[in-house]
Amino acid sequence: MRRLPPLNALKMFEASARNLSFSGASEELFVTPSAVSHQVKTLENFLGVELFHRSNRKVTLTPQGEQYLASVKHAFDEIEMATQRLSVTQGASVVQISVAPNFLIRWLMPRMSRFRALFPDVELQINASMGLLDFNRTSTDMAVYYGNGEWDDIEVEFLRKVMLVPVCGPGLLQTGPPLEKPSDLANHTLIYVSKRTWEWDNWLKKAGVEFITPKGSMQLSSSQLTTAAAQENLGVALADQTLISREIESGKLVVPFDIPLDTKKAFYLVYRKHRPLTKGMEAFRNWLMDELQA
Repeated sequence: MRRLPPLNALKMFEASARNLSFSGASEELFVTPSAVSHQVKTLENFLGVELFHRSNRKVTLTPQGEQYLASVKHAFDEIEMATQRLSVTQGASVVQISVAPNFLIRWLMPRMSRFRALFPDVELQINASMGLLDFNRTSTDMAVYYGNGEWDDIEVEFLRKVMLVPVCGPGLLQTGPPLEKPSDLANHTLIYVSKRTWEWDNWLKKAGVEFITPKGSMQLSSSQLTTAAAQENLGVALADQTLISREIESGKLVVPFDIPLDTKKAFYLVYRKHRPLTKGMEAFRNWLMDELQA
């Protein structure tokens, strides 16, 4: 018979050592700090050594604790990888995905019927989120990030550059001042994403109009809202060409000047580093790349 320590105590030790906090481990594992402390003490009694130095609100690993953590973490990683490999061979068909809201609503959702037609056995469970994920603490399998691609400890696959063009509703062209050249934007309301006000400055500079005082301005918290405002003829916004392709085709949005601005950012597909892809994850990745390249 194997002489193994209590596995629940091992789990709480690993979480406490990683967080260097019993309270941090308790939040991660959804138990009380006293329960974590008790389980760690049980493990120490089993091993006959102290794993932590304890002070008022802080714990640090003893030399024996650091040595033990390396082995425990390696064992947990092996168990997790074995579980994931088993899921791959069984063809796991449920994929949990986190996607930026604007990408989800304007690009992914309108194309979901295509994915379902090609992969009827794969169920996508989608969550809208702007934040970065800790794939060690979430059940999410994959995510679509917007940024520069410089994220640590995750697999990052390039999807498509974000290129901005001016957009407005067709009603604005019919009833408002003319928009025949970029300098005509001075007679219109410019719609800004509040945290990215420089985008209009960069676009105007590229279009050869470095100094302009628009008739009015409007700031909204996201590109999803600025695009919606433009569609309601409230002014002119900057929008990504990929995300608004359906609105352009249907005539709900108009691009008065086809001068794209390279934001130096892009959409990326990310997931946990070194994770084997299930059949469902691989199907979603390949489909997503094919659709964006098309």
